[in-house]
Amino acid sequence: MPTVRSLGWSSMTVFANPVLPGMYPDPSVCRVGDTFYLANSSFEYFPGLPLHSSTDLVTWTPLGHAIDRTGQAGLLDLAGVPDSGGLYAPTLRHHDGLFFLACTVVGGAADASFFLTTTDPAGPWSDPVFLEGARGIDPTVFFHEGRVWWAGCRLVEPGAYPGQTEIWLRELDPVAGRLFGQEHILWNGAVAGAVWAEGPHLFAHDGWIYLLAAEGGTERNHAVSVARSRSVTGPYVGNPGNPILSHRQLGATASVQNVGHADLVEAGDGSWWALALGVRSRAGGHVLGRETFLAPVAWESGWPVVNPGAGRLGERGSTPFTSADAPTPAELHDTFPVGPLAAHWLGVRGPVPGAHTSAAELHLEPPAPPAPDPAGSTSAPRPATRTPAAFLGYRLRHPDVRAGLRLVLPYPGVTAGLALRQSENFGLRIELAHAPAGWTATAIARADGADTVLGSVPLDPVAPGSLLDLTAELSAAGVAFTVTVAGETRVVAVTDAALLTTERAGGFVGTVVGPFVSGEPGHPVTVTGFDYVPTASATP
Repeated sequence: MPTVRSLGWSSMTVFANPVLPGMYPDPSVCRVGDTFYLANSSFEYFPGLPLHSSTDLVTWTPLGHAIDRTGQAGLLDLAGVPDSGGLYAPTLRHHDGLFFLACTVVGGAADASFFLTTTDPAGPWSDPVFLEGARGIDPTVFFHEGRVWWAGCRLVEPGAYPGQTEIWLRELDPVAGRLFGQEHILWNGAVAGAVWAEGPHLFAHDGWIYLLAAEGGTERNHAVSVARSRSVTGPYVGNPGNPILSHRQLGATASVQNVGHADLVEAGDGSWWALALGVRSRAGGHVLGRETFLAPVAWESGWPVVNPGAGRLGERGSTPFTSADAPTPAELHDTFPVGPLAAHWLGVRGPVPGAHTSAAELHLEPPAPPAPDPAGSTSAPRPATRTPAAFLGYRLRHPDVRAGLRLVLPYPGVTAGLALRQSENFGLRIELAHAPAGWTATAIARADGADTVLGSVPLDPVAPGSLLDLTAELSAAGVAFTVTVAGETRVVAVTDAALLTTERAGGFVGTVVGPFVSGEPGHPVTVTGFDYVPTASATP
C-alpha cells in the first residue's frame, strides 16, 4: 500500500484536466482511509484493467493491472475479442478489507460479467468469478446495510426505440459467486429516446440511495444523469436538473467533448468529487482516446451538482489535499532494463510471445502464423490481422509528442518498425524492409483494412548490425515520419492524423505507439531504446 497523509484544508494541489491523460476511459474510484484508488477500462489490451492510487485525486501512481496473468486472460477469452471488445467499464469498491472489481468481457465466445477480489489493489488479484444470469454490460457492486447488490445495464427487448436500455439489480452472494433473489428494474435513464443509459453506480447519502448513470452514447451526446430512491430496489426518481454533467450543449468547437460516465467519491474531509471521461478534440477528432477528468461536487437540495457555478469540466482546478506521491514524468526513455517488461507496455489480446529484455535490450520476435481452426469448429472467429505481427504499444498521452525507437537492422526476411495503432484496420506506421533493390524505410497508412504507401526512402548502403532511429512526431499539422541512419535524418512522409481518430476509425480506444515486427519466425529484432517526448509542454 502507498504511504498516505492526513487530508486537510491547510494546503492544496492545483491540477490541469485531464488528471489521467491518454486512454484511461470509464473511471471508477473508491477511497480507503486517505488514499483514493482508480480503475479504468482496457478493452482488447493486455495487461488489462489498469489501477492507480492517489492521495490528492490529481497525482495518480500506477499500481499495475488487475488482469496481468495469462491464466486470467484465457478465462476471459481475450484472444477472441474484436477491436474495441474486451474489458468494459469496471466498478472498483472496497468493503471490509477486500477490494472488489466488477467488469464485463465483451465480444468473446459469449459476453460475461465477473468480479475479482484482492486485499491489495497492487495485486495479485483473483481469477475472475463469472456470474450466471448477469446479462449486459457495465456492472456495479454496492454494499449496503449488510447486503451486497449487483446492478448492470442491458438492452430492453423489445425496446420502445433502438438503443433503449434498462438498469437492473439483484442481490449477490460474493462467497458463493452467484446472484439470487428477485430481479428489480431500476431505471431507463433520464430522457425518453436517449440511447444507452449505462455505467450505473450506486451511492448512499443522507438517507437516500443515488443511482448515477451515463446516457446518450459515449460520443458527442454523452452525459451524466442521476436518480434517487429511499430503497435500494426502488422506485427511483430522476433529478429534475438532469443531466448533471455534459458538454454536448457546447457544440463541435468545444476543446473537451464526449463527457460522461462518471463515478463519485467522498473524501475524508466530507467533500465530494467526480471523475469522468472526456476527450480532447482537435480539428474535429481525437486521437488520445477517452481520458479521466476531475471535478468538485456539491450537494444542493438533495442532489449532486458537478463543478458548481460552471456546470462543466474546468480546464484547471485544485483539491484541498496534499500528495504523498511523485507525479508521473511526462517523458519516457525506456532502455529496457533486464527483468520483466515494464507494465506501461501493452499487448493486443494477450501477452506478446517472445518479447523479453536482455542486457538492456528488447528482443521482439515475429510470431508464427496462426493455426487454422479445426474443421467444424464452433468457437468464436478470431480477429483478422493484415499479417501476423508482434506489437507492443504505449498509450499516447499528449496531443503534441515525438515518439521514436532505436533498433538494429533486422534480418532480411523480417519487417520491423514503429506503429501508431488505432485498431487492426486503422493506423499509421513506418517500417524497415528488405527488397531485391535493398533496404528501404516506408511510411504506410492503413484505412478500412487496406494499406497505402505514403512515402519511401532507400537506405542502402547500410551494413548489417547498423543502428537506425525511426520517429513519428504528432502535432496539429499531422504526423511526420523520419528515419535516421549514421547521423543523417531523412523525412519519409508527412500525413494528417485523421486515421487515428475515433471519429474516422470508430471504436472506443485511443492510439498506442510502439515497435512491431513481422516476417520469418526465429529472427528476433533488437530494440535498444524507446523515447516518448511531449513537444508542446510537459502538462497534459
